[in-house]
Formats: sequence, C-alpha cells, structure tokens
Amino acid sequence: MSFSSLGLSEEIVRAVTEQGYTTPTPIQMQAVPAVLGGGDLLAGAQTGTGKTAGFTLPLLQRLSSVERVKVNGHVPIRALILTPTRELAAQVEESVRVYGKYLPLTSACIFGGVGINPQIRLLKQGVDILVATPGRLLDHMQQNTVDLKNVQVLILDEADRMLDMGFIRDIKKILAVLPKKRQNLLFSATFSDEIKALADGLLNSPAMIEVARRNSTVEVIGQKIHPVDRDKKHPLLAHLIKTNQWNQVLVFTRTKHGANKLVEQLARDEITAMAIHGNKSQAARTRALADFKDGKLQALIATDIAARGIDIDQLPHVVNYDLPNVSEDYVHRIGRTGRAGATGSAVSLVCVDERDLLNDIERFIKREIPVEIVPGFEPDPKAKPQPIQLRSEGHRGGGGGGRRPQGGGGGRSANGGGGGGNRSQQPKTGGQGQAQAAKPRQGGPAKPQGPSQGPAQNRGPAARPASTHRSGGRGR
Repeated sequence: MSFSSLGLSEEIVRAVTEQGYTTPTPIQMQAVPAVLGGGDLLAGAQTGTGKTAGFTLPLLQRLSSVERVKVNGHVPIRALILTPTRELAAQVEESVRVYGKYLPLTSACIFGGVGINPQIRLLKQGVDILVATPGRLLDHMQQNTVDLKNVQVLILDEADRMLDMGFIRDIKKILAVLPKKRQNLLFSATFSDEIKALADGLLNSPAMIEVARRNSTVEVIGQKIHPVDRDKKHPLLAHLIKTNQWNQVLVFTRTKHGANKLVEQLARDEITAMAIHGNKSQAARTRALADFKDGKLQALIATDIAARGIDIDQLPHVVNYDLPNVSEDYVHRIGRTGRAGATGSAVSLVCVDERDLLNDIERFIKREIPVEIVPGFEPDPKAKPQPIQLRSEGHRGGGGGGRRPQGGGGGRSANGGGGGGNRSQQPKTGGQGQAQAAKPRQGGPAKPQGPSQGPAQNRGPAARPASTHRSGGRGR
C-alpha cells in the first residue's frame, strides 16, 4: 500500500517521499482513513511506530482540502494538538511543517520555559495548526492571547503521559472553551482505565485502533540484564561503552541528581556525556540533545519525563542504569531504540535493590529477560537489598503495573555491594558481546529529523525545545 492510496494529496505524498518513506506503517494504514472520515478516534500505539504521521498527515489533508476563512482578518486556529512535554511538542510541530511544506498552511508551537511575548505576537498573526503543552496554553487563555473558538480538530498525543503528569485538570479547562462540535483524536501508548475514562467523556462513538498491546515490547530490540553490585554500576557502564565502542547510547537514571553525578563520573573515564532533565536550563537541554543527535556526545543521561519526545533515527543502544519504578516506563524507555523497524539493544544494570522491580517488569511484559553476568563485575551473592529512593521525576503513582517500594535511602549507596538479580546466573566468557547494528528504517514516517525548508510554515519557538513543565508553575 502506498501513501497516495490512503487518500492523501500529491503535495503531502511528495513531502513524505522526500523524507525517504514509501510504505505506511500499520498505525498509519489504519489511522489515516479513520481521521479522513471525520469521526473521533481512540488509537493505541507504542513509541516508534509512526503514530505522529498517523495523525499529522490526515490532519493536513483535511485542513488543506477546504477553503480557509479568515475571522476578523486573521487566520483562525482550526486544529489544536496537545502534548505532555516541550520536546514532544516541538517534534510534532516539526512533523506538521515537514509534511505540510507544499501546502498553504501555517503552524506554531507554544510551551513554557521561554518568553511568552514572542508567542503572543505569533498567535496574533494567526495559525492554522497550534501545537501546545497544556500549562502554557492555559497561560495564554488567562491572558486572552489565544482564540480557540474555531478549533475543528483536537488531538491529544501521548494522553497517558499527560495523565501521569497530572494534566487532567488543565485538559478539562481547555476542553471547556473549545467548540462542542469538533473531531477528537486521542493517541496513547497504553489503554489504562484512566485513559478509557477520559475517552468516554471526550470521544463520540470513536473508531478504535490498537497496533500493539500495552505491555508488549518491540521484538527487534535485543533485551539483556547485567546483574551488578550497586556501587559497580558506573564502572560497568564505562566498561560496556568502551569495550563495545558504543558511540551513541541513551542512559536512563531514576533521579536528576543521579543523572548529574553519572555525567561527572563518565567524564573522569573520558566518555563524553551530558544530562537532560527538568532542572537543566533550556539552552543546556537543547544543546545536549543537538550534540547527541549529531554524534558529538557518546552518552545522553536522561530521566523518564525529560526523555519524552527524544526521537533519534537508528539509536542503537539504550541502558537502564536504574530500573524504573513504573513497569510501563520500561517499555517506553527501550522503545527509544528499535524505532520504525530498525534493530537496537536495551541493557539494564540491575542490583539487588531492584530485584522486585525486575520481577514486576517481567510480569508486565510477560517474558523473562535474558541475564548475562559480565566477567569482572560479578555481584556479591551475600549482598542485602536496601530501600530505593523514590524521587523519580514526574510520576504521581499508578501507571500500569509498576511497584512502588517504601522507604528512603540511596539505591546506589557506597556502603558495599548490593548484588544483582535473584535468578541463578553463570558468567559468560568473552565479555560483553557486540550489540546488533542498526538497520535502515523501513515503512512509513515517524517524526522527521532536521528542520523543514518549507516557506509557508511558521518556525516560531518550535526550534527551541525545552524540558517538561513541573507542577506549580506550568513551565514558566
């Protein structure tokens, strides 16, 4: 099946083809016709499946196929796309620009962490498609600098993450000012009870698409557990990076402090790394992400929320330096590699403190992850577990199967070993094997890389992604 057979215009197909895509992905084959039909949609797809194009392509088709009518001399906002994080908002708006480069449509992206005045000026000019984070959009609503009375299509992207981050009240305030008659599209990586409750109140007789189970992991990702003492995690990570000559690896830590500390430790090992999390300035986050994408950094150290929106073609390696407290986040993390059909590897460094978290993850994904002890890093079999500190960024609880152990204390205390895993393992000879090489992408488009040169699109603040908003200040 080709993109033209989905009912997309020649201009859109040409822009998609220029990005190197010829065949739609499963989510695109189902979502594009559903959106073009004009009805509401509830769609479930894991990261890396091309879901962004699944709604941007038909949205562009719908808006470009009807005559634009100005209101009070200005272009009205006809489509509103809400995302949980600034990085994701910027990437979605980039997709709109890239795929709509040959269409007479304009777009803008607004989020917190930057000055609001340039956004006000941009909104005054009028845009067809607005991509926003809920907090900053509410700021504009309170200042009467945005007009949403003409919105025809509402899209909630990564709705599950928006609920996890506590945006439900913000979303309800936004819904209250939108026209009652509109098309609603809800995209989510999971179909939790909370998502179904939101869908019941928002969607009208929706079509339902689910291309992957909520607890499924991408088969092309090679998963592996390396048991290790808690105070040997950093030396093991450095060993893996150097021994296997990993030139681009995304590393997840549980806390912002842990991310900063790991960057300093890797620097002493002459491994270039930077951290990306909510406490970093926007300039630092943008620079770190750009340098990582350009291959100037070997390692990008991220927390879960800050990593939402990170989309890097053929990212070969993901490392769970700390296991996530919520099992679903494991699926989201390793989904940063193996995107759009490419292969990748996901390695987890597991100490004895994380034994229960590992058990929960394996129950959640319904498979046992292979275990390999790296010679020289054998965990102490007599090590006793210690409580895991729960300063994880952005979570409010729940989230589909993750355990939340009680108590404080550092998960990577220097007070001795902290051996890994609770399954019997034998060291493998020959050290750590080479990870699978990434293959060229196949199938339909995901999020494009690099800015579009389309003259009809507003660049606006989308070129400056920032981190997620935190509670209280809505990203200001």
